Amino acid sequence: MTIRIPLHRQIFSSQTTVLLSSGALTVTAWKYASGIEAISLENSRGHLIVLPYQGQMIWSAVFDDRKLTMENFFTEPQPSRDILGTYGCFMFHAGLLRNGCPTPEDTHPLHGEMPCAPMDSAWLEFDDTDGDAKITLTGEYHYIAGFGDHYRAHPSVTLRAGSALFDIGLSVRNLSGKPMDLMYMAHMNYAYVPQGRFVEPLGIGEIAVRTSVPAHVHPTEQWKGYMARLSENPRSLTRLETPEFFEPEIVSFLRDPGVDEKGFAHFFLEHPEGTAFYTRYAPREFSHATRWILHDPNYHVAGFVLPATCDPEGYLAEKAKGNVRQLAPQEEAHFSVQTGLLNAREYQIHLNAIR
Repeated sequence: MTIRIPLHRQIFSSQTTVLLSSGALTVTAWKYASGIEAISLENSRGHLIVLPYQGQMIWSAVFDDRKLTMENFFTEPQPSRDILGTYGCFMFHAGLLRNGCPTPEDTHPLHGEMPCAPMDSAWLEFDDTDGDAKITLTGEYHYIAGFGDHYRAHPSVTLRAGSALFDIGLSVRNLSGKPMDLMYMAHMNYAYVPQGRFVEPLGIGEIAVRTSVPAHVHPTEQWKGYMARLSENPRSLTRLETPEFFEPEIVSFLRDPGVDEKGFAHFFLEHPEGTAFYTRYAPREFSHATRWILHDPNYHVAGFVLPATCDPEGYLAEKAKGNVRQLAPQEEAHFSVQTGLLNAREYQIHLNAIR
């Protein structure tokens, strides 16, 4: 049985309010000093902090006392209509009409309109069918522009009892009478793990290093030399052991990952002590994937896989490559990712099941 709990802005204040407590799962609400509303989804292993009215981005993720979120200098989320104004979260929904790093000829903001979208509504769904308790935060964003695009998007995040894995989803329906461009990326900003190792048990068909330089990247001579070597052998980057070369960022495009019998690709960032960050997705939904690594004085991030419908090169570049998907009138697209933390035992179980 699923119980739906509507959320209203009036319940959010500087004081933490418990909205639900089932024993295995707890949901609390509050408002940051910046004025941004927050929801914490908690189980016995940790919690997610989600911003229900600001793109439903996942601001923070902590499980087994380990911070999953990138290092950054934002102490709390900030009100902003673009992601650069509050770039410190664990995950945001990038897109949907435009995505990626804009070229000088592009007119869209970095990663489009969805990351900080002002949500029209938000609600919780609690389900304990067959003793498998889970809580979902979801909502609706209605985008409409005169003589332009018109869509409705539903992001979601689901946490289960006793698990440090969680599901991130997004569905979008084109409400216009004309076809709509669609560019989407599940942009997960995982923590940088010194000596962490990239593991893809089913392999990757092709890895290519981004050679274009976005406007926000300022190359050094050391970086240029490393990039030249990496471009010749993109598969040589298997560990996070040379942070001096990860400033500015390293971006790689991952093509044709191997899939299991159910059509899922599996990616791990293995930690030296035997635990791992994990992401699973279906390439039938996400035709592209990106790897993003950065280690500078302000940001440490290891986005070991960012599933997407296109590369993050901006609208005009992706349009020229034929990577901008089209949604027909009234057509709906669905995307789902499972991600999170595996302890050492869980990691080995997952590896054995995949292999």
